[in-house]
Amino acid sequence: MSEAFNIVDLFFDTAKKYPSKTAIIFKDRKISFGEFEKQVTDTAYYLQSKGIGKGDRVLVFVPMSINLYRIVLALFKIGAAAVFLDEWVSKKRMEECCKVAQCKAFIGIFKARILALFSSELQKIPIKLGTRYSFTHSNNAFPVTLKGDTALITFTTGSTGTPKAAKRTHGFLFQQFKALKEKMEPEEDDVTMAVLPIVLLINLATGSTSVIADFKGSKPNSLQPQKIIQQLKKHSVNSIIASPFFVKKVSEYIISKRISMPQMKKIFTGGAPVFPLEAAIYDKAFPDAKVEVVYGSTEAEPISSINIKILIKEKNNILHGLNVGKIHDCAEVKIIQIIDAEIDIRSEEELSAIELPLKQIGEIIVSGDHVLQEYFNNEEALKRNKIFFGSKCWHRTGDSGCVTENGTLFLTGRCSALIKKDSRIFYPFIYENYFQTIGGVVIGTLMLLNEKITAVIELKDKLQRDRVEHKIKNDGHEFEELFFLKKIPRDPRHNSKIDYEKLRELFIQTHLQIASKNHLLES
Repeated sequence: MSEAFNIVDLFFDTAKKYPSKTAIIFKDRKISFGEFEKQVTDTAYYLQSKGIGKGDRVLVFVPMSINLYRIVLALFKIGAAAVFLDEWVSKKRMEECCKVAQCKAFIGIFKARILALFSSELQKIPIKLGTRYSFTHSNNAFPVTLKGDTALITFTTGSTGTPKAAKRTHGFLFQQFKALKEKMEPEEDDVTMAVLPIVLLINLATGSTSVIADFKGSKPNSLQPQKIIQQLKKHSVNSIIASPFFVKKVSEYIISKRISMPQMKKIFTGGAPVFPLEAAIYDKAFPDAKVEVVYGSTEAEPISSINIKILIKEKNNILHGLNVGKIHDCAEVKIIQIIDAEIDIRSEEELSAIELPLKQIGEIIVSGDHVLQEYFNNEEALKRNKIFFGSKCWHRTGDSGCVTENGTLFLTGRCSALIKKDSRIFYPFIYENYFQTIGGVVIGTLMLLNEKITAVIELKDKLQRDRVEHKIKNDGHEFEELFFLKKIPRDPRHNSKIDYEKLRELFIQTHLQIASKNHLLES
């Protein structure tokens, strides 16, 4: 390999170095790096024989499994781009994404191919394949992959407007790989339960063994912690990389059953905020492990990170934002004025004019080699989310926050969720942190409903309502309205963040008449 910038080439190098080592464990099946390399190569030849080649976009509808990574690496090998849709997307959203991606081929499990029969957009894709392959050898050399060639196209969780397709080139993936590798420090003896799909690719490139969690990612609430614990023990897993929802559920089970997990060395979590109270749950379940929360996004990962033992100490500073740690060496972060419009800047001086001083809250923007520079077929998203001048690309995260003198980043929530009323700005995210400190509260937030500052709270038990309301009033928070919901909607990807849009829709769709405080929704 002349230049180390391609994850599939790194995988092939690793497979030659550790041919007998276990690469992936999925349910009761194990596969070595050597055998997996052979399967990837055979699949690459097979895909070529079916008419898929360099530059083609291929929609992949395969759950997290050995088959998924065999297919993805084979696509990388022949220079094709893998296009992913989340399993939970609606049929309408799926078809909108298909229109954007314009795929030449579709690879899916049996259920996905049945779905294709009922989708006009999927029917338009000329090549349709299952997950099996036949041996088709060829003497043709595989194409040379360049840094600017597209490797992956994934879609953000937005549910409205033109789907935002993140275009990850091989060069970008390698920069992300370097940044995450430096942060996660994978070792040869690591056996990692990698619940976040992109992380398993990193393990394949570094030689770590990966265990795929036994649960359906598209249905987070189906998670059975006892099954996960059995896997952790059976395969001597010493590292976990997963969403906060996953880590919290497993941690709560470990605490409730008084299970000891001394072999666990490292846990990394991200994709949703982790407040001090939740961090304390992780620490109690895994007292001997290094547990870090990574802050980032699809377009820029990582931006910063914090060890939970430091985060736990922040419990008394809950009204100053969420500490998301020191900014990563690979990331340059600035805080700019919150501007609800495209930002057209042509020079460093113009950027400085909207940059805010330390400790002042504004929008977080980030630049670096690991920051996504383009979207696929979406010029509007590019203009809205990127700031270009010179050779530099700044990504607008859409998050609000501030930076302190020592380079610590504090998060204060989505810019779009901030509430402005009577010359004041309310930060719902800060109150979400506060609500979690109240016993009996699962989650809560602030919203502007019918022009009133309204606290919306989900309880563990509705019998706790009076006590929670009393606590909030005693703490001096005089919200104009206080509502208790049976279930506050969460994001479909990680089941951790509040879905503000769906929450607002819930009130509108049910024609809720906000006439009195302390109303309990039972639906």
